[in-house]
Amino acid sequence: MSLSKLHSALGALIVALAVLAASPAAFAGTKDYTVTAPDGVVLAVQEAGDPDGAPIIFVHGLLGSRLNWTKQLHDPRFQHYRLITYDLRGHGRSGKPTEADSYTDGRRWADDLATIIESTHAHKPVLVGWSLGGAVISNYLAAYGDSGIAGAVYVDGVIELKPDQIVAHPEVYRDMIASDLKTHLDGERAFLRLCFYRQPDAATFSLLLANAALASWDMQRAVQSMTVDAAEGLGKADVPLLLIYGAQDALVKAKPSIARAKSLNPRIQSKLYAASGHAPFLEEPDRFNRDLSDFIRSAVSR
Repeated sequence: MSLSKLHSALGALIVALAVLAASPAAFAGTKDYTVTAPDGVVLAVQEAGDPDGAPIIFVHGLLGSRLNWTKQLHDPRFQHYRLITYDLRGHGRSGKPTEADSYTDGRRWADDLATIIESTHAHKPVLVGWSLGGAVISNYLAAYGDSGIAGAVYVDGVIELKPDQIVAHPEVYRDMIASDLKTHLDGERAFLRLCFYRQPDAATFSLLLANAALASWDMQRAVQSMTVDAAEGLGKADVPLLLIYGAQDALVKAKPSIARAKSLNPRIQSKLYAASGHAPFLEEPDRFNRDLSDFIRSAVSR
């Protein structure tokens, strides 16, 4: 594909994403607003479901946005909960600072999540974090403890950014931060393909690619060095914790990550989906939503 055609295709994807996000029919009954983190980064927030229900906060992964959680937000099993999503710093419609330490310092991401909880007045939310979102939750637990939440679910979550837990894809990560636009986009496309054992339909993949195109290049360069305090965060947590991983994950090593988490906290429960990759909530949404629903019901009733 020529560079001009690639630009046109990318433009069409971003327009489609903007139309979808703006369409009242697409997200009927939702509320959009922003909050500001302690370091001044503006975070885009969305709410759906029952505003009086028990709160669930969804934290997406690298190159994503709150739109990643559509199959959960639209599931009837969750409509009696207060469903809160937000775009991580450097992603989606949230602020995109240029300083590297805005992304390498794990405490910044923890403060963002704390700001969401405080600003939304979410009482004892259940946290659900995918991939990078798992690291955000660990850093939150390390900085703020678990007294303010009911429980947490890690979905193919990053426990630590260490070689024994992360699959090496040096060429992909190199291309993702390339200054050449085509190389950069090819790298992001390759990364997204690696997210799935069961590849998504064309419309879903196009939306994911549009999400990726909105992500900050500065963030992508710096986030690979993000600090993750899993030992402090997971190690001292007393609330229910569930790990759901795809056995075919090509980005995070599922069994070593689960083993490391359980070595830090033997009370952690885990589920391994044999036929899913890095995104079981999209690859096997019915099974995932059933397991998530069971966990939430148990956690909020404690």
